[in-house]
Amino acid sequence: MIGRFNGYHGSTVAGASLGGMKGMHSQGGLPIPNIHHINQPYWFGEGGDSSPEEFGLQRARELEAKILELGPHRVAAFIGEPIQGAAGVFIPPMNYWPEIQRICRKYDVLLIADEVICGFGRTGHWFGSEYFGIQPDIMTLAKGITSGYIPLGAVMFNDRVSDVLRDKGGELAHGYTYSGHPVCAAVALENIRILQDENIVESVQRDTGPYLAERWKQLGEHKLVGEARIAGMVGALELVPNKAERRFFEERGKVGGLCRNIALKNGLILRATNDAMLLSPPLVISRAEIDELFEKAWKSLNETAEALA
Repeated sequence: MIGRFNGYHGSTVAGASLGGMKGMHSQGGLPIPNIHHINQPYWFGEGGDSSPEEFGLQRARELEAKILELGPHRVAAFIGEPIQGAAGVFIPPMNYWPEIQRICRKYDVLLIADEVICGFGRTGHWFGSEYFGIQPDIMTLAKGITSGYIPLGAVMFNDRVSDVLRDKGGELAHGYTYSGHPVCAAVALENIRILQDENIVESVQRDTGPYLAERWKQLGEHKLVGEARIAGMVGALELVPNKAERRFFEERGKVGGLCRNIALKNGLILRATNDAMLLSPPLVISRAEIDELFEKAWKSLNETAEALA
């Protein structure tokens, strides 16, 4: 299996191994054998002098190099989040995922999209895979499937995978004590019905998502913000010491923590990952609430800059 550094796929032994967070690995002697990692598509932090498009192809082609290093006959699958959420909302260049898919198809490697964050409308599409124009073989799902009201996770296989599972024994011998719990399943069905009947995903795609992107881009003009990245209803502001240069504060995380606390005081929830301020508002947010969000974010950035001064 091949994953990515700073990818996040849960905190079980296998999930944490597939993810590439070194802090989690050091806690438990991970990763387990036969799991390998390639670099993440984080242009702002690691793109150097490359354009986003050049960088997207460079990072995608690291997958091909790793497959050839390990031997194509030994590689079962590549797993990645369409947008790396926990690491800092790293939104890859649009040419990254199509190239990843091309490489997987070339070497007959399964493509697994971890849609736990992106699934069910977060990007303005039902799945992040749609946003980037790919068709994975396997998708992992959670969170948005019930809008977080009750715990539920799921895995989807395409026919290519499910046909093999059927041929080899008729079922996937895998489960949890509460697999298929009827209450959780009922909540998911009702949640999906509401998303469909009220056109919530379509509204994010056509109306509130573009409006949030417009206002988020304006936040990118603040002197503390080096990059304002967003896709649908998930985004990040990368805080930097010098807007003219693409570099970080010396003590990573201190300014992010300061800004998070100031934002909370101002009534705005932002998550700080290092010095990136992460945003994931409700899919039903209105334009008026987006304006309020912008005003509180700008005020918080100003107060952070004053505190640093």
